[in-house]
Amino acid sequence: MATDEIKRKTGKGTRDPQKTREAIMEVTGKLLARDGPEGLSVSQVAQLAGVNRGTAYHHFPTREQLIDETMAWVSNKLRLEVFGDEPEDGSLEPRNKPREIIEKLASFAMENPELGRVWLRELLSNSQPASDPFWNMYKGHVDRFVESEFSQPGIDSEVHAITLIVTVFLWPVWARAHTQSAAGRKRMASRFTDEMLRLSLHGTLNKEKFPGLDVLNDSMPDAVVDK
Repeated sequence: MATDEIKRKTGKGTRDPQKTREAIMEVTGKLLARDGPEGLSVSQVAQLAGVNRGTAYHHFPTREQLIDETMAWVSNKLRLEVFGDEPEDGSLEPRNKPREIIEKLASFAMENPELGRVWLRELLSNSQPASDPFWNMYKGHVDRFVESEFSQPGIDSEVHAITLIVTVFLWPVWARAHTQSAAGRKRMASRFTDEMLRLSLHGTLNKEKFPGLDVLNDSMPDAVVDK
């Protein structure tokens, strides 16, 4: 994303402290997605956000704090978008949750592609992902679903959770190259949701055509299982 576009998409000139803080973090997220953390500074972000440098340092005294709080802010935005005010230990509703969760994930990814990608990169490199607000809640839903009567047996909860989350945040890279309109983005998000649900319900292989094919799980020799 070009520097001028980053400027246009922030709340430049706002005097509300919370909006100022969010404008700073939004610019930070877009810069991290575009350039990575190398070279990012509080001063650079303040200039692009249209915020006084002293004000920016008041909110974020260090570059490290700016990056950490931006990642937490993106994670909380994602959590609220997908789960709303639902408590972290909320009860599972397996019949309704799959479409709802995938649909909201896809919509967030389509409307916030830069923030989604930078959040995903941070998650994948995090040695303690449970500290991330969204991941903690999302993984809890997947775990409870896998343990419920609505799940197929033998699902690896962590692999399943990571596969969906990586796919959902990479889909906009393809989708946005093919549509720029809000209606188009909505259609692409719906296509993603429908296909993910189809895969979950039916898979992709015709089992009758692969009689010797099976999944190695509990029967896998200990020598090849990384413990």
